Amino acid sequence: MRAAPTILHLDMDAFYASAEQAAKPSLRGKPVVVGGLGPRGVVATASYEARRFGVHSAMPMAQARRLAPNAAYLVPRFALYRSVSDQVMELLGRLSPLVEPLSLDEAFVDLEAGSMADDAASALEIGRQLREAIEAVTGLSGSVGLAGSKMLAKIASEEAKPDGIRLIEPGTERDMLAPMPVRTLPGVGPATADHLRRAGMTTVDDLAEAGEAELVRLLGKAHGGSLHRMAFGYDDRPVVAERDAKSVSVEDTFDTDLHDRVRVRTEVERLADRCVQRLRAAGRSGRTVVLKVRRYDFSTLTRSETLRGPTDDPAVVREAAARLLESVDTTGGVRLLGVGVTGLADFTQEDLFAQAAGERAAAALPGGPDERPEKAADSREGRPEPEPGPEAAEQPAARRWPAGHDVRHDVHGHGWVQGSGVGRVTVRFEEPGSEPGRVRTFRIDDPALRPADPLPLVREPPDYSSWPASLPKSRSGAGAPGAESSP
Repeated sequence: MRAAPTILHLDMDAFYASAEQAAKPSLRGKPVVVGGLGPRGVVATASYEARRFGVHSAMPMAQARRLAPNAAYLVPRFALYRSVSDQVMELLGRLSPLVEPLSLDEAFVDLEAGSMADDAASALEIGRQLREAIEAVTGLSGSVGLAGSKMLAKIASEEAKPDGIRLIEPGTERDMLAPMPVRTLPGVGPATADHLRRAGMTTVDDLAEAGEAELVRLLGKAHGGSLHRMAFGYDDRPVVAERDAKSVSVEDTFDTDLHDRVRVRTEVERLADRCVQRLRAAGRSGRTVVLKVRRYDFSTLTRSETLRGPTDDPAVVREAAARLLESVDTTGGVRLLGVGVTGLADFTQEDLFAQAAGERAAAALPGGPDERPEKAADSREGRPEPEPGPEAAEQPAARRWPAGHDVRHDVHGHGWVQGSGVGRVTVRFEEPGSEPGRVRTFRIDDPALRPADPLPLVREPPDYSSWPASLPKSRSGAGAPGAESSP
């Protein structure tokens, strides 16, 4: 625990939904829900306008539609979110060499390591300057928490939402935490909270009063002891700049259960290719291939195979995933598939594995290993493609033109998809910073309409290359302990 609140936690407000509202002038101030739009989709983020109707993250999309039928429902645009996140993380990197990203929209910063703050007043001033810089560069708001530990900084940012700043002065943690529900503490989920409730503990003060021995008896030595320390505000976890990924994985939930075994295998191979793309983008390789299958009855099976060495060869990962699939009973249907790679490394044995995969593929060809050498490295070649089903022959418009995604028309310019179906796609033509635009409808195969890349939320952001030294200091009481503000 630190004697000064020099750990900062930034959490962007309703990040995905706020980015969509900033990009689409017609949606500003209106309920927006971002997530999977299929029958089994879930909410990724809901704007604060949508939250007033009870919509929240991880809620089934069907339930969200019942609660807020007039909200705008959009498919995520991760290219845009990553771009904005990079801008935010670049600003954080100017404050300290110790920045610990938790997700695209959330990070811890050690201000002390960057010599940016050594007391409550200087920490609060940096927090205010950071919020100002983020809004100027991205057009979005973020909430900032400042405290002497990571746990308390995160609690502070949550209390500051939306669009605020909160500082917890060291020494006040115990009194501040006491009335809060046990779910406030990290590691206390619904099951643990229910277990504690049955034991008569519903607030953080109840945990502190119960004593370590009682919590250890209820939850085990590691969890019980950790929870007792956190109840008193103790948290000595450092801000870690490099959080080394332990695995890379991708998964898909299907709108309807897959029953065709050939289709299931095709999807597994497609997921394996996507997984390898992420693996290579991270400059890593992996030794263990993992297959995840969630069946029609929600039972989830995982299978894994450890290779002789790390690889980033797509043919090897596809082949391993296909072998794992053979050991899984998919009778009755499959609702979710996932492929992952663990045991990550910074090197590969790609020549060895590519050769092995190529030899197996070539041996399977009718003419032997020399029949089609140029195709031998890909284990899918030499195997006939499955016949497309009805859903492949008539691709749904919703998949070709996802709601919320960017398009460009030769005549009308840049816009975004409001919806599609029955051979038509409806587009609203507007850009970030413009007035709400007009709506037009086209055939889904209109040659003048094509997908486009997202536009920046702020066309000409100010130059913050010398920030934070160039920002003017605040004159509005930059030192009040426990200060909380919002515009």
